[in-house]
Amino acid sequence: MIDLHIHTHQEQPQSKLGEIVLNNPQAMNSLKEADLLDLADAYDQAERAGVRALILRGEGKGFCAGRNIKGLDPTDDDATDYLENRVTPVLKKMASFPAPTFAAVHGPCLGVGLGLAIASDIVYVADEAKLGSPFANLGATLDSGGHSLFFERLGAHRAMDLIVTGDLISGKEAVAAGLFSRSMEGEKLLEFTFAKAWAAATGATGAFLASRTLIHQLRDQKAGLWDSVAKENILQGQLCETQDYLEGFAAFNEKRPPRFTGK
Repeated sequence: MIDLHIHTHQEQPQSKLGEIVLNNPQAMNSLKEADLLDLADAYDQAERAGVRALILRGEGKGFCAGRNIKGLDPTDDDATDYLENRVTPVLKKMASFPAPTFAAVHGPCLGVGLGLAIASDIVYVADEAKLGSPFANLGATLDSGGHSLFFERLGAHRAMDLIVTGDLISGKEAVAAGLFSRSMEGEKLLEFTFAKAWAAATGATGAFLASRTLIHQLRDQKAGLWDSVAKENILQGQLCETQDYLEGFAAFNEKRPPRFTGK
C-alpha cells in the first residue's frame, strides 16, 4: 500500500511538501508489482499537485525490504522483464522528479528498496538502518543500481565483499563510506528530514534542479548508473535459469538454508 500526503506550509501556502509512505509494515514494506504501479502513480500525483520537495519513507520497522517474493514461483518469473519494465521506469521517474527528493531510511533497505534510495536526491538514514545485498542466499544478484553505487563509493573489493557474503552495513557505516547523505539516531530521523525538506520546498527550486542536472551528468559519465542498471536487469534474467536460483527461492519459501551446487 502506498500513501500520499500533501502538506502546505503555514506561512507560505504556495509551498507544498509531498510525503509518500510505503505502508505495508507487516511485510517490511516489500513491494509487489501492483505496489510499483501505485508508487509511480503517487509520484505523478505529487507532481500534478505542484509540490516543491518530496519525502519518501517507510511505515513500521523498516524502509523497504525489496521485492516481495513470498510465494513467488521462480519458474514462472521473468526477472529481466520485471526489472526492466516494472522497476527501472519507477526509478527513472523518481530520479527525474521536478523537485528535490528526500528518502528517510530506517531498518532494512534492501534490493529494490536500496534502488529507491539510490534514485532519491538526498538520503538520510538511521544509524541502525541495515543496507546491502541480501541475494547471496537466493542465487540472484544485486540489482536496481546497487553495483554502480557500491563500486563507485566502496571500490571493487568492498563491493564484492558485501555481495558475496550478503553482510549488511549499518546506516552509520554507509554514511561514513560515502554511500548516503547523513546518519542520525532513529528517533530524530523524520523530524530532521521534514525540516530539511521544508527548507527545500521554500527554496530556489530551479537552482536546485540545475545542480541536480549537473551532478547526474557527472555521475553518469563516471559510473554510468542507468547503463549498469540495464546490464543488471539482463544478468538477473539469466540467473533465473540456474539451478541455484531455483534452490534459493525454494529455501526462502521453505524457511531453510539453501543448498547450492554452483550450477
